[in-house]
Amino acid sequence: MKFLNPAIPADLAAAKPLRLNLGAGPNPLPGFYSLDHLPLPTTDILADLNDPLDLLPDRSVAELHTRHTLEHIDNFLPLMQELHRILRPDASLHIIVPHFSNPLAWSDPTHVRFFGLYTFYYFVDPPRQPRRKVPHFYTPVRFIVDRLRIRFDRETLLGKLTAPFLDALVNLTPWTQALYERRFPWLFPAAEIECILRPANAVPPEPSPLPPTADKGI
Repeated sequence: MKFLNPAIPADLAAAKPLRLNLGAGPNPLPGFYSLDHLPLPTTDILADLNDPLDLLPDRSVAELHTRHTLEHIDNFLPLMQELHRILRPDASLHIIVPHFSNPLAWSDPTHVRFFGLYTFYYFVDPPRQPRRKVPHFYTPVRFIVDRLRIRFDRETLLGKLTAPFLDALVNLTPWTQALYERRFPWLFPAAEIECILRPANAVPPEPSPLPPTADKGI
């Protein structure tokens, strides 16, 4: 892991929370630092998301966005633990990933996983899960799902005509989402899962060993 943008260590030294875009590639998100495993002209942080994000301190990120990146990650559970570690208690994690019924997603040889309605509930305590409960013991980190939507393809003419109707119908309630995913994904394939998470069990930082008048930063 390496900081390519000198503004990032300066922000960390000043205890300024970061806004990160993971897997940004050549399309940076305005207002966010771009993290990628390729040293592109737009890359601010060079890092492999399969490895620990060891240069980012605990609770140093206020907002995190990732679009069509997590499906490429082998070490998915360790990465979710790292993201939980670096997020502030009031931070948001905005995720867009391919739905398992997306036929185009299966063509990419670098995809190692796909996502469904319940994938991110494996990081949620049972009382905050929907009616169908899933295991929550694979990792100690906990998130809260603030928003979860199944999104449909809008790239073709047929998609542009049908996606607004399908989006509204399928995402009407958690029950309609579950009904769709059990019975209809192969008849009406979805494109993406969009999910917004926030930390549920953030650990308070260790007390600073420095005198109260000193500024340790983050």
